[in-house]
Amino acid sequence: MAATRYRRFLKLCEEWPKDESKKGRDLGTFLRQRVASAFREGENTQISDPEKCDQMYESLARINSNVYKEKFPRAKDTSFTGVTVEECRMLLATGNMQHTDEEKKGLWKTLMERFSSKPEDGTPEKAEK
Repeated sequence: MAATRYRRFLKLCEEWPKDESKKGRDLGTFLRQRVASAFREGENTQISDPEKCDQMYESLARINSNVYKEKFPRAKDTSFTGVTVEECRMLLATGNMQHTDEEKKGLWKTLMERFSSKPEDGTPEKAEK
């Protein structure tokens, strides 16, 4: 039975899409890593909790096959903000997230310089006598 579980998870990994715009944060990549970790011995892996393993597979399979998207169709393809799915993908792409992090660092550095007790040249202030 472990071999069957392993093959089911492999098939799910093959079907699960990879989002190249989310390097290091992609759910498909994470799923592949977790399956490789959980089934280190491939088909010979001993499953400690078969019921939990089957539940996990069924849950992931439902997500991958869009069961809930079909069961609960949306009236519009936008969120409450009016942002479309494609606009959201663009905003969450790794490149844009890194750019946002750089902007935050810029703001943080500015605030630190503004409120720091040290002079800007980095030398410590001399104590007053």
